[in-house]
Formats: sequence, structure tokens, C-alpha cells
Amino acid sequence: MLPLFFLATIVVACQGSDLDPTHQIHLLRPQSGSHGAPVPDVSCLSWRLGVETRNIIGWSTVPEECEGYVGHYMLGHQYRQDSKVVAQEALVYARSLSIAGDGKDVWIFDVDETSLSNLPYYAKHGFGAEPYDSTSFNQWVLKGKAPALPESLKLYKKLLSLKVKVVFITGRAEDQRNVTTTNLKHVGYDTWEKLILKGSSYTGNTSLVYKSAERKKLEKKGYTIIGNIGDQWSDLLGANAGNRTFKLPDPMYYIS
Repeated sequence: MLPLFFLATIVVACQGSDLDPTHQIHLLRPQSGSHGAPVPDVSCLSWRLGVETRNIIGWSTVPEECEGYVGHYMLGHQYRQDSKVVAQEALVYARSLSIAGDGKDVWIFDVDETSLSNLPYYAKHGFGAEPYDSTSFNQWVLKGKAPALPESLKLYKKLLSLKVKVVFITGRAEDQRNVTTTNLKHVGYDTWEKLILKGSSYTGNTSLVYKSAERKKLEKKGYTIIGNIGDQWSDLLGANAGNRTFKLPDPMYYIS
């Protein structure tokens, strides 16, 4: 059987598109199945729909038979197009607002699979079909080489131009602050109001509980959360979620 993926650059993968080649998501692309080519196992498409609409919850790995489908989706054009639609709708909404300009209007960004892409890691680990290994994932994080998700970076820059402050809330641990800061700045996220990482006081708590509590703290300090974007429903549900939320696609993993 021929290998599913081969090395290439995003410039080749996206030749003829309007993507900025300086913002690489991955160094892999599928040999087939991109550009709208049919994927035989249609049930995997339905499974992804169930995941994105939160009808399928609590799952730990991508079904084994859907590894190829999820890989083709994440490395092909559809993932980028889906992300682009979400980011564009978020921008349309932001432009419709009357921003006070007092520095208290903030937009929440998640980090992993929202601001930064871990596709180089997941391409080597079954696109979520392999059980999550915190040790190997944290080794990847500490390299500080995660590229930006270009659609999110564009949204970030547009929001700054509208005088909206950005707050990052991530499930990464506090001891990963330095590498996360460096990684974000290296790929183009130059400034922010706050970068909130998960401290030890939240040990044993779900991401939903942690992020809700941190958003509540922001609002108690006088901030207004006008928008919130993330790839997990736990980024967007719970208390003080924001005036509007925007869900980016991610069929590779589920965080409660």
C-alpha cells in the first residue's frame, strides 16, 4: 500500500490560491482526496457533522476507519474554507458593533487549533485516531514551532484595527507560558491584553469550568467580551461566554 501522505510545502498545496505562503500550516498534503475528490466512506462525513454540531460528545479518539477521511479534510482545502467562513462571519459581526474605544472591549481567542495549528504534530499521530499522549504533545509544544492558522491571524489583525483588545485563554499549563508567548509572537500575534494559561488551581477541573471562571474574572474587572472564537465547544459554552461565539472546525479531538 502506498503511503497516504508525502512531504510538500503549503505553497505547492495551495498553488493558485490567495493564501500567504509565509504562513504555513503544515508540510504535508494528501496524495489524493483534496480539491473535492470523493471519499468512499460517507459515514465519516456524517460523523464529523455530528462532532461539529455537538451531537457526538465525550469521544476520545477519531474512529479508526475515519483516520484517512479526517486527514484528507484537515490537509485539504475544505478545512481552510470552513475556517475562512467562520473568521469572515466573525469580522462581519465585529464591524457591525460600535466599539467604545475605552480598551474594555475584548475578544477571546483560544490557542491550539484556533490561533496556532498543531497539524504538523497530528499528521504524525493519526489525526486524532491515536489515543492522546500528553508527553509527546507537550514535547511538540515546547518546540514552539506551531504555525498560525491564517484565517484566525487575519481576524486577529482586523480586530486590532477596530480597536478591539485580544485575550488568549488556553488550556496550556502555566509552565508553558514562555514558549507559548514566543510561538505566538513568532507567527504574527504581536500584542494582546492578556494571555491566560491554566494554573494548578484548576487541576481536576474541566476546560469548560476553567475557561468560564477566567472569563467571569475578566468581566468582573470591567471588560466586555464582545466575541469569542475557539475550536472546542468547551471554549464557547458555560458562563460569560461572550456576546457572540464562533466555532472553528476541529474533528481531531474533544475537550470537555
